Amino acid sequence: MPKVSWKGGALLAPLPPVLVSCGNSETGETNILTVAWTGIINTKPPRTYISVRPCRHSHHIIKESGEFVLNLTTESLVKSADYCGIYTGKKVDKFEKCHLTREESKVVSCPSIAESPLSIECKVTQIIPMESHDMFLAEIVAVNVSEELLNSDGKLCLDRASLAAFAHGEYFALGKKLGYFGYSTKKKTKNKRKK
Repeated sequence: MPKVSWKGGALLAPLPPVLVSCGNSETGETNILTVAWTGIINTKPPRTYISVRPCRHSHHIIKESGEFVLNLTTESLVKSADYCGIYTGKKVDKFEKCHLTREESKVVSCPSIAESPLSIECKVTQIIPMESHDMFLAEIVAVNVSEELLNSDGKLCLDRASLAAFAHGEYFALGKKLGYFGYSTKKKTKNKRKK
């Protein structure tokens, strides 16, 4: 199939539209911003990143506190994620406006979002200035998972979370499971009949 070639641009999809909570519930302001520029950058130690424009209200909060929480967005949280990506925390309390609950995090001082089934607590290790954004590299210091996402063996079943994805300005529900890591190379077992 022929392809049309465009100039280089930020078009990688799908991405997770995560709700990033930041600030300190007890001593200062808290906020939520929606970020799609995020991902895993290392396994041991576990590290992630978010890229945030310096003009965003949450940028200075994260820079000063050195902490944030990635709260995964479900289908039921998409409208909140969209709102938190449009409006500034300078003028509105996004927790209140979106009817989201501040939940005490286990390690960091900023709140998690109780309605998110999976919250990833992060401590900033480095800030890399880019051109349009600053990249906050962070160590993952805690992962909080709703018990509803665990099977009877304690295995994480993210397919139960109804997670959302973001692609080229639109939100999507993640569909059916197509396979699992390594399924393409798994050897088929023969059914042996007992005689």
